[in-house]
Amino acid sequence: MIEKHYNGGLTREQFLFFEIRIVSSLVLQGKSRNEIEQEIFSENLFQFPTEKMIKNITKTCLKRIDALNAPELVYHLANASLDVAKQINLYAIMCENRIVYDFLTEVIGEKYRSQDFTFSSKDVAIFFMELSEKVPAVHTWSASTLKKLKQVLVRFLIECDYLENTRSQNLLPVYLYPELEEVIRQKNDLDALPAFNCFH
Repeated sequence: MIEKHYNGGLTREQFLFFEIRIVSSLVLQGKSRNEIEQEIFSENLFQFPTEKMIKNITKTCLKRIDALNAPELVYHLANASLDVAKQINLYAIMCENRIVYDFLTEVIGEKYRSQDFTFSSKDVAIFFMELSEKVPAVHTWSASTLKKLKQVLVRFLIECDYLENTRSQNLLPVYLYPELEEVIRQKNDLDALPAFNCFH
């Protein structure tokens, strides 16, 4: 287990769906990282005020695309319907961030497996309590970092229609789109399937 995967930096990150679609389409055009950064900045494609913000967000999107390690998913990120591309973005975040991967497979996947569709902040709190037993670094995170991380995880669930809103106490059934399922199976990342309510 590599501890650096479990970092609290996720607090600053968002779902960035609109942004990763733009970056994916530029990657597909064969542009270099510098060219992508320059084009996004010079044409203000992200609609963000500062160059520093644009660079940071571009870097985050590229990290997620690298973590996918699947050109066909980059194509779908740029071109597929919103629902398919959002699900692929969630999987990209899982691949890039171990906290998200573990939360979605261990908490959400287990709920789907056991047909327990209840959900509350307690589920997230227990997840972080168990994570801190497994990963010593988590003990050093402040209460405000943990609170933000919990909010980020819930926001991701809302973005991909696992939850209706922040007050929802019921998980909605989700469907794993074939475009993503095919690649997950090719990569033999079968542990990820339960996160998308897939058990066959």
